[in-house]
Amino acid sequence: MAKKSVKPVKRTPVADISPDEQIVGAPLLGKVKSYDAKAGTMTLRLEEPLSNGDGLRVKGADTDLSQRAERLVVGRKSVQSAMAGETVTVEVADRVKPGDAVYKTRAS
Repeated sequence: MAKKSVKPVKRTPVADISPDEQIVGAPLLGKVKSYDAKAGTMTLRLEEPLSNGDGLRVKGADTDLSQRAERLVVGRKSVQSAMAGETVTVEVADRVKPGDAVYKTRAS
């Protein structure tokens, strides 16, 4: 069997995260790519793995949301966890904005 090649994950440079968006000690999952107000979901490309039940904090200029990851969707498929490099859709409890930083605050 041929080994599946894994693309390296492009990390967000710290210089691209404003001081207001930084959370010291929490792994950066990525930045919000899009927000769907009707579905109440955000989409981001993961820089770290994420599982259902993990704590999330979305931080931006006008955003400060803390919650648990309750439902993850990769493509059109619900999953229990997603790996770094995958684009994932996560349900959110409140409005977020593209460009907001998303951190993992605790593992499930």
